[in-house]
Amino acid sequence: MPYVYLPQSKELEGAGLGIAQAAARLLRVGQAEDAARLAELTVRLLPSDPRGWILLAEAQLRSGQADQALQALAKAKQLDPSNAGIWFAEGSLALRKNKPADAVPLLRRGLELDPRNSGAYFDLGNAQLLLSQPGPALQSFERAAKLRPNFWEAINNQGLVLYEAGRPDDALQRWRQVLKIKPDAAETSLAVAATLNGRGPTEQQEALRLTQRALADEPNYVLDSYRKEQLWGERLRAATRTLLARPELKPTVDRANANAGKGKVDDTP
Repeated sequence: MPYVYLPQSKELEGAGLGIAQAAARLLRVGQAEDAARLAELTVRLLPSDPRGWILLAEAQLRSGQADQALQALAKAKQLDPSNAGIWFAEGSLALRKNKPADAVPLLRRGLELDPRNSGAYFDLGNAQLLLSQPGPALQSFERAAKLRPNFWEAINNQGLVLYEAGRPDDALQRWRQVLKIKPDAAETSLAVAATLNGRGPTEQQEALRLTQRALADEPNYVLDSYRKEQLWGERLRAATRTLLARPELKPTVDRANANAGKGKVDDTP
């Protein structure tokens, strides 16, 4: 009879951990599909280790395999239900799949386990904003920025909520704060420009300058549909449409339309 060597459990564990480390390295350098294949091998060797399933879910998510990532996260949660990161990942994935009502309880459960996660509060605020809950959304964004003072995205989204609430000066204060942290934030620059448009001569010049810079950095913001995807409310989008209709900005708007969305033109009526 031929001899077949059967590795011991410790050897299998060592091999699985080594493969997991290789998968993590591939993930760090952007090779998500290769990382996912190695992570699949990891969970075969170590099916009871939640870390392997989390790694597999992240690799699948980055390689566009959202449904498979959801299954991997469910397995990880079954093995380690007290791991806040798993709940956060599920909530973030639900948000990415445009299911904010599903995301909210997942994120809240994760925050019960880890109440100091600023990213989870940011995701929660976005979900609440999509569910037309501006008050709770503002509180979530404020909590995220309190936990991480330079979290400019959370401060920016506070401005989005405040502008729609009829508080443009408060929104402007938040956006000015963002530009001190990240001067090249295109979204924030355009929001400031839309807010300043129609004010005094100095503000008008600043609005033109900020618009030109913002659309040069990120031409997609010329599209009303794109601004809506970024959670801009109707008031701010209307103010931006007025801004972009200024004759002085026509060359800037034309260039942005040519470069946005692979040449799509603005769908603003």
